[in-house]
Amino acid sequence: MATLRKRLSPADAREAALAAAQALLIEAGPQAVTLKAVGGRIGRTHANLLHHFGSAEGLQLALIARMTSDITATIRDALLLDRPAEPDPRRIVDLVFDAFDGGGAGALASWMILTGNRDALDPILSAVRALVEDLAVGVEPACRPIQDETLHLVLMALGDALLGAPMARALSLPRDRARALAATMLAAPLAANG
Repeated sequence: MATLRKRLSPADAREAALAAAQALLIEAGPQAVTLKAVGGRIGRTHANLLHHFGSAEGLQLALIARMTSDITATIRDALLLDRPAEPDPRRIVDLVFDAFDGGGAGALASWMILTGNRDALDPILSAVRALVEDLAVGVEPACRPIQDETLHLVLMALGDALLGAPMARALSLPRDRARALAATMLAAPLAANG
């Protein structure tokens, strides 16, 4: 357990707490992201974290907002770097699926919703909407709008993060089958227009 003894600025203390919360999320799941656990990890008191986040839900909401911002920035950068060439559908799929699964965003968002924190969707929805608007600028209309592709891809990634492994096992499919299907879906309009 790493502890921080020195005095941190409010911004640095908040960032340390969010980094610790994300590590706990990845290591032990969304139920582990509590003020007590985060405080213990960074050597801060429960009261100190209450000051920064207001509640455990506030901490979780700040974490999902930070994660979503990081995820959409990575995707935005990857896709905008590919312009004017066509983006690689599998690369896009892997970025989105990895964010929801390995990064824990899917589990955290689902857990927050199931425990009554419906506000958990707000940062995700806002960030995705902004990303889609940025990516649609200057792009010729496709046979399937980017909004449709985004909806399909995000729902597939979230479902895969929550049920992908056991469902693939139950159906005797390779673990990455959902990713392959998503990449095929994204490539279909490219093939139809090419």
